[in-house]
Amino acid sequence: MNFPENLRYTNEHEWIRVEGNEAYVGITDYAQSELGEIVFVDVDTIGEEIAQGEVFGSIEAVKTVSDLNMPVTGEVLEFNEALNDAPEAVNNDPYGEGWIIKISVKDAAELDNLLDAAAYQAIL
Repeated sequence: MNFPENLRYTNEHEWIRVEGNEAYVGITDYAQSELGEIVFVDVDTIGEEIAQGEVFGSIEAVKTVSDLNMPVTGEVLEFNEALNDAPEAVNNDPYGEGWIIKISVKDAAELDNLLDAAAYQAIL
């Protein structure tokens, strides 16, 4: 399992990488391994402001569908369109090519509510 130190994590197994006022969001290596083969990622919240903890989309694996929860409040700016043709990128590279959405962060203070890599590993 891979837990990059530069990310913050949720109890629901999402990660966030902040770059200025924007951030990338995806699911963790642990989450993708538990879900199994990812076959579809659905995000229909582009342009919407989603509150911390609220659902911004779903991810479908061969055996299950799981909600995707927003790590911090923000506007969904972009969906990783590459996942339409290659959803398996979430399995193969969850912290890189498998990112799911790009957001504008509304309140950076909410990042303090998230887990660092060591705390995330401790809950697994």
